[in-house]
Amino acid sequence: MNELTSGHADHGLAARRYQTAARDLEHIVRNIAARYIVQQVPLTWRLLHAIEAEALADLGFASRHDALMLGLFQRPSALPYPETDEPVDFGASNALPAVFAFAVAVYEEAQRDAARAAPRQRPVVRRPRAWGG
Repeated sequence: MNELTSGHADHGLAARRYQTAARDLEHIVRNIAARYIVQQVPLTWRLLHAIEAEALADLGFASRHDALMLGLFQRPSALPYPETDEPVDFGASNALPAVFAFAVAVYEEAQRDAARAAPRQRPVVRRPRAWGG
């Protein structure tokens, strides 16, 4: 019985450690992506790879989590993605590496915020003036 209870506790601890690392990585990716969003740099495949490399190389992230946990966020080499300047398009896929998913979510959120903040454009109706102006 103790082994069963211990196993559940270990599983729960591992799940919490993973969630903590995922939140940490998401925060790092949000900060990196925000720098590009502020500069209005579109999300391209090349930029997405750069964001991924910078986030996974973050020394703070590496120091807060062990190597096994860090390995869980590495993109498998069997999942090649383009490295071009074309805009990122995953289609309907929702199976993305963690950093890619976080970066895409930040860009989509920024796009929604920009659309909400944009004033409603009303067509300008020019009425003829009597003096011709």
